Amino acid sequence: MLENDAFSIWMGIEIISIKEGFCELSATVKKDMLNGFAILHGGISYSLADSALAFASNSYGNKCVSIETSISHVRLAKIGDILTAKCTELHRGKTIGIYEVIVTNQDHKKISIFKGTVHISIDFW
Repeated sequence: MLENDAFSIWMGIEIISIKEGFCELSATVKKDMLNGFAILHGGISYSLADSALAFASNSYGNKCVSIETSISHVRLAKIGDILTAKCTELHRGKTIGIYEVIVTNQDHKKISIFKGTVHISIDFW
């Protein structure tokens, strides 16, 4: 999936671990990821979490797409910070999966808490 994901590649996402229902990714905050206050734009931490959701939910081989997501930004991040997103499966049924992603910085402090619900297709990749 990552090979065809231009946005995740632009973000510099590195895959640390993927297994069924789980994914861990990392990315370093670059200057072009900052907002007008010179801190990480919320859309970047959201996108990192969303990518972790995509990789974790699709790890079984079914096509999964998000149908509902939310994020709480609990701490700021700045240029040079190394962010890690850990996605954990909370529930997986026949057509619905629910996941939580915790984004932390290099000091293991929470940056954001993300929840995502996906639709699971019966089609396989």
